[in-house]
Amino acid sequence: MQDTPGTVAVLATGGTIAGTAASATDNIGYSAAQLGVQALVDAVPALAGVPLVTEQVAQLDSKDMDFAVWATLAARVAHQLAQPGITGVVITHGTDTLEETAYVLQRLLAPAKPVVLAAAMRPATALLRDGPQNLLDAVTLAREPGARGVMAALAGTVHSALDVRKQHSYRVDAFGSGDAGPLARIEEGRVRRLREWPAGEPLGLDCIAKGEWPWVELVTSHAGARPDGVRALVAAGVKGLVVAGTGNGSLHHALEAALIEAQAAGVTVWRTTRCLDGPVQATPADQLPSAGTLTPVQARIELMLQLMRT
Repeated sequence: MQDTPGTVAVLATGGTIAGTAASATDNIGYSAAQLGVQALVDAVPALAGVPLVTEQVAQLDSKDMDFAVWATLAARVAHQLAQPGITGVVITHGTDTLEETAYVLQRLLAPAKPVVLAAAMRPATALLRDGPQNLLDAVTLAREPGARGVMAALAGTVHSALDVRKQHSYRVDAFGSGDAGPLARIEEGRVRRLREWPAGEPLGLDCIAKGEWPWVELVTSHAGARPDGVRALVAAGVKGLVVAGTGNGSLHHALEAALIEAQAAGVTVWRTTRCLDGPVQATPADQLPSAGTLTPVQARIELMLQLMRT
């Protein structure tokens, strides 16, 4: 089937989209990652006539995503994209760490074909399950002429891997793209593009070939913040720290002092913001560098990738 023009590769990793519950009215007490990729495809009758190849890359709740799965997934995506008959790749994924997987795939591959993540906020057994429509939309986007880059198709909206973030814990329309706004809408099987597709220079899979991801942790500034946690991380050998500050990346004085100490000891420290939208605006007086428009979790990935290249 890979030789059929317009073929989409569907790679499954688990998540709520493959989850099941004992009751159709239970939207939170389900078990994630219970259904295989073929069951997900079979639940969408509109895909019956679409040329697909399917592969079960992993089967896990995305809260448990790890570097080994990322490496395997990136390799399988790259393999499928290299096939001449494959027009695009769809990845079924959990929502909890979708934005992290999307970002790392875009930075490693920056693909010239579309790679679309599909997920769900309701399990496959729910009365109003959202997974089938999201999967159908993802396949539609993966076959869109001219589309490229890593994206997510969720609740009829397309988000760039460089901007997507989960911003609601329960609603079906749980994702946003911050200040950048969505890439496109998918309406009645048609893609209405709003801005340019994700682009960039790929770092390549050689970047992670050694399998040694440097230890980078997230810390948060808040009222009454203490320096002890940062000092314990430095003593334990952490290589990088990303701090989510208040407002424009401002930090409690005790935490800031410990982070400056960490930086002086050779730990790379970046500042981000706890705010859902907006960058950290840098000033000449900053002692700790800004991560710009990156969210805390994006900055952590970016810092890991940077440390692997130095």
